[in-house]
Amino acid sequence: MNVIIRGQTRPYRTVTFDANRNAVLLIEQRLLPHQFEIAATRDFRETAAAIRDMIVRGAGAIGAAAAYGLAQGARAFRGRDLKKFSRHVEQVYDTLQSARPTAVDPVNAMNDVRHAMRRGKSVEEQQAIALAAAEEFANEDVQHCEQIGRHGAKLICNGTRILTHCNAGWLAFVDVGSATAPIYAAQAAGKKFHVFCDETRPRSQGATLTAWELAQQGISHEVIADNAAGHLMQRGEIDLVIVGSDRTLGRTGEVANKIGTYTKAVLAKRHGIPFYVAIPLSTIDWKLKSGFDIPIEERHESEVLGAWGAISNRQSGRRAYVRVANPTSGARNPGFDVTPAELITGVITPAGIFKPQELWKCRRALGFGG
Repeated sequence: MNVIIRGQTRPYRTVTFDANRNAVLLIEQRLLPHQFEIAATRDFRETAAAIRDMIVRGAGAIGAAAAYGLAQGARAFRGRDLKKFSRHVEQVYDTLQSARPTAVDPVNAMNDVRHAMRRGKSVEEQQAIALAAAEEFANEDVQHCEQIGRHGAKLICNGTRILTHCNAGWLAFVDVGSATAPIYAAQAAGKKFHVFCDETRPRSQGATLTAWELAQQGISHEVIADNAAGHLMQRGEIDLVIVGSDRTLGRTGEVANKIGTYTKAVLAKRHGIPFYVAIPLSTIDWKLKSGFDIPIEERHESEVLGAWGAISNRQSGRRAYVRVANPTSGARNPGFDVTPAELITGVITPAGIFKPQELWKCRRALGFGG
């Protein structure tokens, strides 16, 4: 997507790779919307830390970062012994896999890379294949998001009022986004509509990232407090909900997404509002049989007890943390929740829109070869 910096517009991808430096290049999302910077991770451990610390976040983006990180780690190996190389790659894989446990995209992405690497007969060949496979995953992520946009745009009409939650935009993917893909496609088709961005506490990705994206793109939008969504639904001011997912179970249609998604699904069901989940194929988990088996990341209590923001421009927009809660109180901070299939109207995929209960029946069309 295009980014406006100091009055100049230029295209960026969220995740790219510098082969000369063997570095993963990432948009530093913790600084947005106040600063735009590109961070370079110099080895796979730094890449894993960038995923864990949310320099990069979002299903497709951390999938691509993990794929590039695996290639980065493989390319750093020195020697010709395939057995030692294989053990090294396994260590790289485990380090990257453990960075964010709830999302399945990094695992699927790295599995694709490792499967492709088997074609190589030497360490050098496998290193080259690893980078090519990571590039293929990144490019496929963009293609999937574009296809999601084409299928989902028909859900948006002139005057539609859309609610989003968290950020499933191009910042959460390599480009285009999942939940925003229908929005961008509808804009390209000349439709006029309005987007309400849930602030999405505690990290406020809706207020900081989705709102920034939509502002860059010139799309009509407003940020709302998370607890305001029910009020707007009750007043008939929301027509459609589109969210993303960090893991969607192909067997049951259950959806793990940013904390608060389940709440919005319950509210939408109560008020008869269509609730859609937009995902690329890499977000589908074909193995787990229950949403209760999805590992839910518990993040640090400081995210709940305070907030990050920018001090006024008089201090150069310096980023600072402000404690909001009572100083002697602790907090509980689950990062995700699971939405049951019966609350979901449809799942927007690159292959079309499916009822969540249809995913397993349509698994061949959705790329499952097992």
